[in-house]
Amino acid sequence: MRGCFVTGTDTGVGKTVLAAAIVASLRSSGVAVRALKPLITGLDEPVDPDWPPDHELLARAAQCPPQEVALFSYGPPVSPHLAAELAGRPLDRGRLCDAVRRACAAADVAVIEGVGGLLVPLAAGYDVRGLAADLGLPLLIAARPGLGTINHTLLTLEAARAAGLRVAGVVMTPWPAEPTEVERSNRATVARLGSVPVSTLPPVERADPELLGQAARGLPIDEWLGAAEPT
Repeated sequence: MRGCFVTGTDTGVGKTVLAAAIVASLRSSGVAVRALKPLITGLDEPVDPDWPPDHELLARAAQCPPQEVALFSYGPPVSPHLAAELAGRPLDRGRLCDAVRRACAAADVAVIEGVGGLLVPLAAGYDVRGLAADLGLPLLIAARPGLGTINHTLLTLEAARAAGLRVAGVVMTPWPAEPTEVERSNRATVARLGSVPVSTLPPVERADPELLGQAARGLPIDEWLGAAEPT
């Protein structure tokens, strides 16, 4: 499988916007790209009028039905392992990995978004980091540009590398047109201390595939995809 696995330093750090921007950019270039968020929770929450739920945003970018993006969906806004237990449909590693591989089998490139951060539990003894390791895709880490991001990002890098994941890069988002001294320093510090390339993704005004693709123009997507090992 060729593609990337998008995670974040936390929930709500922009990983879905990053994943959707990558998908929109690839699709506009004629690439047969498969957008996937294997698990999604929180569908019982009120819908944001400006931004759809994660799987719907990815579906817009990929121009496919939302049900093709989310393989396992849950209503409560809780961790996936708890949501699955509450629904009476506990997950297991084999079932989840098989479902992801089948969904991506016909695609040239797969862009897979995790849920929360790397250590979010999915099932007994299995977390997002384990899923990323099983899929074997290069990892992209979405991170905030502001205060606190150095610690969160370096911890995420440490957790990823401890599991043998190949980190393709960090993306700070939303990156302002005129970053502050703190934001510029954060980017440089993460790159230096984390020994990782740090890119930026600007704010996206609305959930529009064209705007998402435009925002991704400065991202080294070909380099990220080239970080994948031959299968």
